[in-house]
Amino acid sequence: MEDTPAVPARALVTGSEIARIAGVTRAAVSNWRRRYDDFPSPVSGGVNSPLFDLAEVQAWLDGQRKGQEVSREVQLWQAMRAAYGDDMIGGLADVARLLAGVPDEASDALSADAVRLARALADGGNAGEVVNALAERFTDAVRRAGSDQITSPRIVRAVQHFTRDVTAGATVFDPACGIGTLLLAVGPQHGLTRRGQEADGRRARFAQLRADLSGRQDVQVVTGDSLRHDQWPHLKADLVVSDPPVSETDWGREELLLDSRWEFGTPSRAESELAWLQHAYAHAAPGGRVLMVMPASVAYRKAGRRIRAELVRRGILTQVTALPPGVAASHALPVHLWELRRPPSVGGAATSVRMVDLTANDPDGSLEVEPDQVAEVSLIDLLDDVVDLTPGRRVCESHRNYVLEYRALSQELAEQALGLADLLPTLTAGAGASALDGPSVSVADLSRAGLVQYSDLEPVSVSDQLDTDFLQGFMRSSANARRSTSASGTFRLDGKGARIPQMDIAAQRRYGAAFRALQQFEELSLRVAEVGKQISALARDGLGNGALAPEGGRNDESR
Repeated sequence: MEDTPAVPARALVTGSEIARIAGVTRAAVSNWRRRYDDFPSPVSGGVNSPLFDLAEVQAWLDGQRKGQEVSREVQLWQAMRAAYGDDMIGGLADVARLLAGVPDEASDALSADAVRLARALADGGNAGEVVNALAERFTDAVRRAGSDQITSPRIVRAVQHFTRDVTAGATVFDPACGIGTLLLAVGPQHGLTRRGQEADGRRARFAQLRADLSGRQDVQVVTGDSLRHDQWPHLKADLVVSDPPVSETDWGREELLLDSRWEFGTPSRAESELAWLQHAYAHAAPGGRVLMVMPASVAYRKAGRRIRAELVRRGILTQVTALPPGVAASHALPVHLWELRRPPSVGGAATSVRMVDLTANDPDGSLEVEPDQVAEVSLIDLLDDVVDLTPGRRVCESHRNYVLEYRALSQELAEQALGLADLLPTLTAGAGASALDGPSVSVADLSRAGLVQYSDLEPVSVSDQLDTDFLQGFMRSSANARRSTSASGTFRLDGKGARIPQMDIAAQRRYGAAFRALQQFEELSLRVAEVGKQISALARDGLGNGALAPEGGRNDESR
C-alpha cells in the first residue's frame, strides 16, 4: 500500500496581518467581519485572537478587490506560523541559523518555501535586518496576545532612556536576556562588551545569532538558569539590565539558602524578583549600576521588607521609577525600574533615594522627568515599619506644602469651633416628667392618617399641623430608642412603632427649632473632630520630617 502524501499545513493569519495584506487598518477588518456574511470564519485561535486561513482570506479579498500583493516578509511569517504553530521561537532560531550559514543544523520543520523566502529576503537586503524584522513581528504578536514572555517595546524605550549615559568600552550584562531585546538595545550599537544568559536554549541561540547577523562585536549569550547555574560567576559589569521572570515560586530557594549572593537577606519563595535583583547586584562592578524591571508590588510587599530595608540602609538603592500604566504587554498596571549602584569606594554609598513618578504620563509619551514628578527622599524617612518604596507616595509627600496646609486647617478649625457654641439652643428647666408620659400618638397612626410620608428613609410631615423637626427630634430621643433599635443594635429612624407627644403647632415649632439646632451642632462637632485629627496628623508628620518647626526654633538653633 502506497503512503498517503502528507497534507501541508495551512498558513494562518491574524486580523492585524489581514490588515497589512489589504493595506487597511485593523478596525476596517473588524468592520468587514461584521458587515459581510461571506467573510471567512476563524479556523483556530481564541475569541480575542482569532486565526484565519490565508488562502480563504486571499480569495475573499480578491473577490472584493480589496487585496494587494503579499510581501515576502509576510509570506515567510505565514510559512513559519504554519510550520511551527505556537513554537515561533524555534522558527526564529531556525531562520537565523539558516541565514548565518549553518543550515544543516536547522530543524526539518523549516519548509522549502520558508528557506526560499528567507534567502530571497537576505539576498535583497541584509540578513540582520531580516532577523530583526522577524523579531519585531514576533514581539508585536506576543504583545497583542497579552503575554509577558517578551519585553515590550515600551519597556525597552524606558530602559534605553535611563541608560543613555552608557559609553563605549563598558560591559553590559543581562542574566535573563530572552531573545536579546534589552541586551542589544542599550548603549551604543558598537564598542560595548555584551554578555547574556538565558534558561531557554532556543531563545539564547536566537539572541546570539541575532547579534552575529547584525554585525555586533563582542556579544556572548550562553544557556542556563542564572539563579541555579550562573555561567558567568566572575563577570563584573558596568551595567546590569534585566526584565526577569516574575511571580516564580520554584526559583531554587531551598538549594540556594546559603548562597553568597543574598547579601541583603535570603528572599522568600514568593520574592523571586528580589533574588534576581541580588543576583544582578552580585555582577555589578565597583561603581557599576543595576537597572531592573520590577512589579509595583515588590515596593511594598511585607515578605520583602527586610531586603528593601537593607538596600536602603546601605545606600545601594539610588532610584525607583514608576513607569506609566500600559508599558507592560500583559497588563495595564504600572511597573517600576529599580536602580542600584555598587559604591566605587568606602563612603561612596547613596544618602538618599530618588523617587520618580511617571504614572500620569502617556505610555508612549515623554519620559523626561518634570520637577513635580521627582523627590529626593532621605534614607531615614524610608526606614519605617513598612519601607514602602512606591514613588507616588513619596513624591506626593515631598511636594506637599505643610505650612500652607497647616495654616488653612488651623483657620478652618478656629472658625468652626467659634461657631460651635452659637449653635447650642437656649434651654430652661422642664417639668421633669417625660413628654411621652402624657398624651401621645404613634408614627404609624400618623402615617395611616396621611400626615407623614417617608422620604430617603426619613419620615417627614406633609401637614401644616405637624412640624418635621419636632417629629424627627422625638423619634431620635432616648424615649423612643428602644422602639427604633433592631435586635442587632442598629438604630433606624423610620420605626413606625415610635410615639410623639401631642402638642399644638406652636409648641411643636419651639421643640422643632431646638432639635434642629442640636442636629446642626452635632454635625459641626463631627466636622471639628475630623479637622482636629487632620491637623494633628499633619503637624506630627511636618515636625518629624522637618517641613514644620516650633515657632522660634530656627532662631534658637542659629544662636
